[in-house]
Amino acid sequence: KIACAKAWSIWEGTTLSLYSDPERVKRFADGHFALAFARIECHFFMNKGFFEPQDQLILNAGKLKGIPGVIAQGRYDVVTPMFTAWELAKAWPEAELNIVPDAGHTATEPGIVDVMVRASDRYARV
Repeated sequence: KIACAKAWSIWEGTTLSLYSDPERVKRFADGHFALAFARIECHFFMNKGFFEPQDQLILNAGKLKGIPGVIAQGRYDVVTPMFTAWELAKAWPEAELNIVPDAGHTATEPGIVDVMVRASDRYARV
C-alpha cells in the first residue's frame, strides 16, 4: 500500500512544475505524506472530481455570464490538460485565458503567481 502511494505521490510531486523541485519530491516521497496524498487524490478521482456529470463545469459555465474572471493555465501542465482551460474559456467569454509559457500545474510557478497577483490587483479596484 505504501509503495503504491509513494509511486503515485512521487509522480505527482515530480510533474507539478515545469522544473522538478528535489525538496518537494523528497516531501512527496515521505510515507505518511504519500499515503495521505494518494488517499485524497484517489477519493477525488473515484468521485469524478465531484462533478456530475463529469463536464459539469463547462455545462454550467453559462451561470458565470457577466462575471469577469481569469484562467491561468501552465503551458507544460501535465496534470490538468490545457484542453480543460480552453473549453472553459470558450464557455465563459468574460474570462481572460492566460497560457503561461514557462509553467506547469502548480500555483507557485512564478508565471502563474504573476497572473494571479495581477488579476487580484485588477479586481481589488472593481
